[in-house]
Amino acid sequence: MKDLGDLLSARLPVRPSRAEGAADRFLALVQTRTAAALTEVATQLVRDLLGTRRVELLLPVASSPADTPATRADVQQHPDGSLSLTIPLVAGAARLDIDLSADQTRLDDTLPVLCELVDLIDLRLSELLAADQLRQAVAAAQRQEHLQHALYTIADLAYADLDMREMLARVHAILSGLTYTENLFITLYNVERDAMTFCYDADQGSPQLLRDGIEMAGVDYPNSLTLALLRRGRSMMGPSAVLRSELGLTHDPRLGPECVDWLGVPMMEGDRVRGAVVVQSYDEAMRYTEEDRALLSFVAQHILVAVSRKQAQDELEREVERRTSELAEANAVLRGEVQERERAQQLQAALFRIAELAGAHGSLDEFYAGIHGVLGELLDAHNFFIAMLSESGQELSFPYFVDERDDRLPTRRLTNGITEYALRNRRPLLAHAAEIRALIEAGEMVMFGTLPECWLGVPLLLEGREVGVLVVQSYDPDVGFTLEDQEVLEFASYHIATALERKQAQDRLRSAYDELEQRVRDRTRELEHANVELREQMVVREHIESRLKHEALHDALTGLPNRASMLERLTLALRRYRADRSRQFAVLFLDLDRFKVVNDSVGHLVGDDLLIAAGRRIAACVRDPGSVARLGGDEFTVVLEDINGVEDANHVAMRILAALVDPIRIGDKEIYTSASIGIALADPRYTSAEELLRDADVAMYRAKSRGRQRYELFDQTLHEEALHVLDLESDLRRAIVRREFMPYFQPIVRLDDGAIVGYEALLRWQHKERGLMLPHEFLGIAEDSGSIELIDWQIYERVFDAIPRLGAAPLYTAINVSARHFRSPYLAERLLELLETYQVAPDRVRIEVTEGALLENPDQARQTMLRLRDAGVLCALDDFGTGYSSLSYLHRFPLYALKIDRSFVSDLQPDLGGSSAAVVRAIRALAGSLGMEVIAEGIETSAQRQALIELDCRVGQGFLFAQPQPLPKLATVN
Repeated sequence: MKDLGDLLSARLPVRPSRAEGAADRFLALVQTRTAAALTEVATQLVRDLLGTRRVELLLPVASSPADTPATRADVQQHPDGSLSLTIPLVAGAARLDIDLSADQTRLDDTLPVLCELVDLIDLRLSELLAADQLRQAVAAAQRQEHLQHALYTIADLAYADLDMREMLARVHAILSGLTYTENLFITLYNVERDAMTFCYDADQGSPQLLRDGIEMAGVDYPNSLTLALLRRGRSMMGPSAVLRSELGLTHDPRLGPECVDWLGVPMMEGDRVRGAVVVQSYDEAMRYTEEDRALLSFVAQHILVAVSRKQAQDELEREVERRTSELAEANAVLRGEVQERERAQQLQAALFRIAELAGAHGSLDEFYAGIHGVLGELLDAHNFFIAMLSESGQELSFPYFVDERDDRLPTRRLTNGITEYALRNRRPLLAHAAEIRALIEAGEMVMFGTLPECWLGVPLLLEGREVGVLVVQSYDPDVGFTLEDQEVLEFASYHIATALERKQAQDRLRSAYDELEQRVRDRTRELEHANVELREQMVVREHIESRLKHEALHDALTGLPNRASMLERLTLALRRYRADRSRQFAVLFLDLDRFKVVNDSVGHLVGDDLLIAAGRRIAACVRDPGSVARLGGDEFTVVLEDINGVEDANHVAMRILAALVDPIRIGDKEIYTSASIGIALADPRYTSAEELLRDADVAMYRAKSRGRQRYELFDQTLHEEALHVLDLESDLRRAIVRREFMPYFQPIVRLDDGAIVGYEALLRWQHKERGLMLPHEFLGIAEDSGSIELIDWQIYERVFDAIPRLGAAPLYTAINVSARHFRSPYLAERLLELLETYQVAPDRVRIEVTEGALLENPDQARQTMLRLRDAGVLCALDDFGTGYSSLSYLHRFPLYALKIDRSFVSDLQPDLGGSSAAVVRAIRALAGSLGMEVIAEGIETSAQRQALIELDCRVGQGFLFAQPQPLPKLATVN
């Protein structure tokens, strides 16, 4: 018997046989199309061959996790002389069981035929099982694509010109394509009032009460299944009578009849229940499954996002209508309303861009970078990273990581870090520094890297399992995150998870197709019709690959080559140039001027048509072998190969500028546009195409800064300027730590006798290498880098510390407060606490603000100034006359003085003629009528002083009286 087992075990490869009937058996097996049909044919063939009745083909045979599938035939001989054969098939996934009586055990003649037959059964069964697996994978991918399309449609409906019920009716129609939703209603839940409102009802059994959309208090409907679902915050499924019994509820006829099956899922916003989606069935044949529960739970969150957006949009429109009716009140109020609406539109546009990124064909790296850019427009995302869980679930990697303090974190095994904490709890985490420290001290987590002031993380969930975390963090105590920021991150997390799912589905489908093609090539090589079919499939695939390659290298909107194609061509040009320096080339980086204005004014569709037309005009200006590409947005590049020098590049740039001068007609509109162009010539110092593109981009920005509609050539000066800015920014951060910033004091005097009435504290930087630096040399960089507030508070501390040494009361010291400070509602409290720390009386300090600070956040600025005035700190308006000079805010804000800008003082004439004297006289009259003081700045000559005295201006400051000095030198001068 051992020989029989060995013989059956060594069946592959298929052994050719000339036994009678071999061709018929092969044909019978090949003609089967399913595993079930193969089972019937195979068992009958074995019975006919061996003359036995007990033949059973079992498939598949699932081994236990601890067992290894059998791959060798097993032969057992029973005491009565009978035999039991167990032959494994498809590498142990199935088996063939044969029982032979004692008189049937002589297999000398039939054994070779049996082996051949088993080989054929094994081969055909492997092919059928593989085909079944492929069909299942394709079906799963189609279902997922259908769901994805439905979710995109739901997201788009939130921005359609529909009321809430029309939008939800279309959502209902979309859900009907996913599952049975003939009877559906959607309710919103107010946790504070424990009340629910049915915003949509399409249930044939619902009473009129639910369709009126009125708010229903929970205390009035204690037996409502929907209310129980909202309070529990968990999905429920089953017959309504059974659910009521489990919950201890009785039937309430006011809420409609009992149903055969009831499925409800909550709509969650973090840990907060915002509403529910419920479907019911009154038909015994229609029941819901766990798959329906999972689907509805997933879609419910997108419905909640759509409803929230629609509510926000409706609320925004109502607010705009209300504010429009108040236009006559004040110009400043109108400006505030316009700014609020623009911000709301910016938020909507950003959400659209996130949805577009999720559907783009770019790589995941480009998707991550795009998400970062969009989030940076909505919240402080300077410190942003994405953490991904490995397929094994044991490691955490950081494929995208941008942080101002720490380098990219390495891949690590799962531990109890803060990222793993959010991942483990499967819900968003918004924590400030104190909360993080408390969790660390409690042993709940550890911190990798610098401890942030605020940390916001949202887990990425895919098919109910966690796959990663989306994180933003802030190291600035004045910059934190809110629940609105959390909602933005949650929205982004849905799209990232969807993109990952689609990528994985594509990889699985591609793998399945590759496996199928390999099997077809290996198994059906001998069949002529299969070869013909395979060749046809290969031709189709080549056409698809050619089309995909074209789409991957060209812009979908303009049809021009895209960034990838341009970089590839630029790399080849650079390689040829490095081999032969005579093959000179250049890169032109173009950006359409004020393109955002077109999008904001006439819409994105007109903007797209403008990009198409501009791309055609640019392409018409470039001759072979040059090429034009669109990088994205309103940015284009031109690669000019085999040119004679910079003159050729300049001529092409001038042709492009001239081509864009004429208006572009789009529909019934004439759109005027222009371009700013940066040019970078090939040079031996370049090692990659990205470096050339970077320098051309830098030159383009210089063209924009010099007035637009021009071109600039990149040179060493631009490179040095960029390095200078980078070095100065680094020096600024070190200077804050070293406390290199110091106040210089300039006296404010009475013009008639020169008596000092106070001082203005001016910012100076004592740089270790560059010496004393004035504000205009570094303030712009400090504001761009976010360091200006830290510098200001350092100066305020030094000024308050020096006030007692500047002289006794009533001498005061004025400090300059920028607009950024007024964004914080705690500015007044912090200043007063600092005064108390240094034991300085509030009336010894005055603040100076610019008109821009009042216009940026007028309500917040007024509250802060009122709080300071009540405490004794007066406010003066600096540089009056150079900005809006609006009269409305002079009586609205608590100001004690107006400071006349130095530009008017410098132009004063002894005879008081000219426009400057008229402006000063008007400012003095205006201030006098409002009971305000007037202070003149920049007095440098006695003639200017005398003219101001004649204009009844009593107080001023300038180099005529004293230069700004540090405290030690000021004491000596005094």
